[in-house]
Amino acid sequence: MSRPDFFASLASRTIINDGGMGTQLIAAGMPVGTCTELWNVEHPEVIRRVHERYAAAGCDLLTTNSFGGSRRSLMNHGCDDRVELLNRTAAELARDAAGDGAWVMGDVGPFGDFLEPLGTTTPQELKDIFTEQIAALKAGGADGVNIETMSDPGEIAVAIDAAKTVDARWPVIASFCFQKAGETFRTMMGVDVETAIKSLVDAGADVVGSNCGTDLSLDDYVRLADEMVQAAGQTPVILSPNAGAPVMVNGEATYKATPADMAGYVPRLLATGLRVLGGCCGTTPDHLRAMAAAVKE
Repeated sequence: MSRPDFFASLASRTIINDGGMGTQLIAAGMPVGTCTELWNVEHPEVIRRVHERYAAAGCDLLTTNSFGGSRRSLMNHGCDDRVELLNRTAAELARDAAGDGAWVMGDVGPFGDFLEPLGTTTPQELKDIFTEQIAALKAGGADGVNIETMSDPGEIAVAIDAAKTVDARWPVIASFCFQKAGETFRTMMGVDVETAIKSLVDAGADVVGSNCGTDLSLDDYVRLADEMVQAAGQTPVILSPNAGAPVMVNGEATYKATPADMAGYVPRLLATGLRVLGGCCGTTPDHLRAMAAAVKE
């Protein structure tokens, strides 16, 4: 049995993305501040188990443990000489857990600096950085790429270009992170929803949208989803919200939305026209199981 075509499935039903990885690893004993990608080689059984739990919860997409896997990001941990190993292993672990039951999406986060003129990195240098990471994810068995938590249209456009350079035919998901600015939503760089989403469409992403979010309530995510769908036109939209807005408990951000809370919002989210739905910070396999069940109702 082989995996069905992603694009055909996307056209016929709602696709379920997985949920948070970092919080799952912290719960499994990973110290805060650790290079998460190192756990791919130091604790592979923990990473594989997280993926297996999301697959068992009904997730169609398993996202590799490689959010900070670019050379520039790994440099912060002294691991920039292990880009290929850490990303390839991340994809292999997700591939083992997915089997033929889910697609593996290579996770790509911000590279950790700014493009010129705010920074010193040129677009070509950045493309080389992203291409190196994405090629390793492809070598490990990724079926596509999930570029997420971005704020700069210039950076994410380069990442999309790199992903399509590695494989012009595979699916590329691209997501911004939004925050409230008065009554509007904007990225950290001040980009509004319509401009941000249209930039992703113009850059050639196959699925566009948002993940994470700063201090957004579940009601905010519903409104954000509606705005994104309106801006995206015919391009499918993804939303992977946090488990509500965080509250500080003993100095740590805690997400209070329960699996039942998240599932309760699924009908409203789907009514906006979303095609891919998942979770981000604070969400667990239990959250995604409840959300997947709500999608099927």
